[in-house]
Amino acid sequence: MTQQIPLFIDGAFVQSESTTLIPVTNPATQEVIAQVPCATDAEMESAIASAKEAFEDWKEVAVSERARLMLRYQALLKEHHDEIATILAEETGKTFEDAKGDVWRGIEVVEHACNIPSLVMGETVENVARKIDSYSYTQPLGVCAGITPFNFPAMIPLWMFPLAIACGNTFVLKPSEQDPKTPTRLAELLVEAGVPKGVLQVVHGAKEQVDKLLTHPDIQAISFVGSVPVGEHIYRTGTDNMKRVQAFAGAKNHMVVMPDAQKNQLINNIVGASVGAGGQRCMAISVAVFVGETREWIPEVRDALAKVRPGKWDDPEAGYGPLISPQAKQRVLNYIQAGKDQGAECILDGTECVVEGCPDGNWVGPTMFRGVNTDMTIYTDEIFGPVLIAIEVDTLEQAIELINECPYGNGTSIFTASGAAARKFQHEIKVGQVGINVPIPVPLPFFSFTGWRKSFYGDQHAYGKQAVKFYTETKTVTARWFEDDIHSGPNMSINLK
Repeated sequence: MTQQIPLFIDGAFVQSESTTLIPVTNPATQEVIAQVPCATDAEMESAIASAKEAFEDWKEVAVSERARLMLRYQALLKEHHDEIATILAEETGKTFEDAKGDVWRGIEVVEHACNIPSLVMGETVENVARKIDSYSYTQPLGVCAGITPFNFPAMIPLWMFPLAIACGNTFVLKPSEQDPKTPTRLAELLVEAGVPKGVLQVVHGAKEQVDKLLTHPDIQAISFVGSVPVGEHIYRTGTDNMKRVQAFAGAKNHMVVMPDAQKNQLINNIVGASVGAGGQRCMAISVAVFVGETREWIPEVRDALAKVRPGKWDDPEAGYGPLISPQAKQRVLNYIQAGKDQGAECILDGTECVVEGCPDGNWVGPTMFRGVNTDMTIYTDEIFGPVLIAIEVDTLEQAIELINECPYGNGTSIFTASGAAARKFQHEIKVGQVGINVPIPVPLPFFSFTGWRKSFYGDQHAYGKQAVKFYTETKTVTARWFEDDIHSGPNMSINLK
C-alpha cells in the first residue's frame, strides 16, 4: 500500500480526511513512492487555530529556552544528516552529495537561530531628554506561514520556521507537494527536540491551500520561495490581505569571464554552477558572459560539460540527477527547441539523454548555446534546467550593462585576477548577491539572502538579521519616573521636557 504523507496539526501527525491525493513520484523511474493529501478546509482552519492558541504561551517562553530548543534541534539534524539526505535524494532525484549539501545549508541556519538572544536584543538611550529614557524591544508577530519549493526541501523550510519559532512566533509550513517526505522528517525531529504542541504545523496541498494561508486573518506573515508569476501573486495577495510578505521569485544569473581568470578553475566552476542539480537552483549560473579573447574558451567549456553524466541519486559517478517531473523535463525541452528555432547555435545538445536502467526518468543532458541575443526566450526566461548560454562581449563595461539590463537580480559572479575589475563589478552591478571567483554566492546565515529587482518581492530577506526583523515587530518605550510631586503645569508642546 502506498504511503500517505500525514499532516502535522496540533502536535500530532494525522491522516488527512481529504479525498484529493497527489502522487509523489521518483523522478528517475516514475514509480509512485507516496501520496500527499490536499488538506481540507477544516484541517487548514484547525492548523491555524492551533498555531494561534499556541502562540499565546510560546511568546512568553524565555528567549534562552527558545535558543536551547534550537540547540537540541541542530544536534538532532546533524545526527540524522545522512538519513535526511537519503530521503531527500530518493524523492528529488538529487545526487547523494548534493542532497547532503541541501541538508547542511539548512542546518547552518538552525545554528544561527541558536544565537537568538543576541539577535533580538533591543536598543536603549539614557536621557533622551532630562530624566527621560528610551528603549526598544523586539516582539514576535504571531502566526507565520511558509510556502516552499521542490528544489530544496530541507534547506528552504529550515530557512523559515526555525528562525520564526526562535523569535517567538508559531508557524504553519506548506511544503512542496512534489517532495513532502523530507519536511515531514524535519518536523518529526523538531518534535523529538521538544517543541511544544502547536508551535509548528505542517499542512499539504496546492493552490487552494496556499490561498487559504494568504487570505486567513490569523496569519501575520508569509515567506515564499518559487517562480516569478507565483511570487508576484503571493506578494500581492498577501499584502492586499494586510500580511508581511517576503517572496523570492525567479532568476537569470550571469557569470562574467575575464581574460585574466584562471582558466581551469573557471571551467570547473562554471560546469558545476550551470548543470549541478540539473540546473534546478535559483542561484544556478545560466548565462556565461565571455569577455574579449575568452570567447576562445567556449569550446573547452562545452567539452567539459559534455563529460558530465546524469544518473540516479546513489550512482557515485553521476554529476546530477533527473529533473523533478515529466512536466519540468518537457518545459526545458521546449526552451531548447525554441532556442534552435530562434537561431541560436546549439553546440551541445542534451535532449536525447538516456540513463541505463532508467528509461522513464526525467533526463536532460548538459546543453549549451552560443550566438544568443537578449531577445531570445532562452535568454529572457528562467529555464530551470541544465542549459548554459554563452554570450560574447568585448569589455567588462559591456558585461555590466548586459547584466544590469536583465530584469532579475538574484546572483552574479565574476572570475578574474584583477582586484580593480572585481571592485568595479561589485560596485556597479545591480544584483543582490555577488561572487568574486565564487560561482554560486549564496551567503552564510549570519548574512541574508538578498536577491534584488524581479527576483524578490518584499522588504526584508531570508535568514540573517533581516529575517529576524521580518519575524518581529519593534516596540519603543519612552519612560520617565517622577522623584517628587512638583506641579509645573501641562506641557502643550510635542517636545520632551
